Amino acid sequence: MVKVNEYFDGKVKSLAMVCENGLATVGVMEPGIYEFGTSSEEMMHIIEGEMKVTFNEHNKQVYYKGQSFKVPANTRFQVEVSKDTAYICYYK
Repeated sequence: MVKVNEYFDGKVKSLAMVCENGLATVGVMEPGIYEFGTSSEEMMHIIEGEMKVTFNEHNKQVYYKGQSFKVPANTRFQVEVSKDTAYICYYK
């Protein structure tokens, strides 16, 4: 079953589904700065666009189309996108 998620006044939208490895979401973010929190480990793959990810003040990285990054469980992180960006996220 597919579940629709909408965050930040509709600027971040995703579709959640159960796949053979667990839960996954496919989504799009409009330009902006967003803060998220995790309860489980996540693997984020950038499909289109780019994301500047900040895990703390000293750990910032830009990820581009085709790149991935892991987010540990129970982590808060900030994402900044300068153009529409699409992603797929797998949850463990």
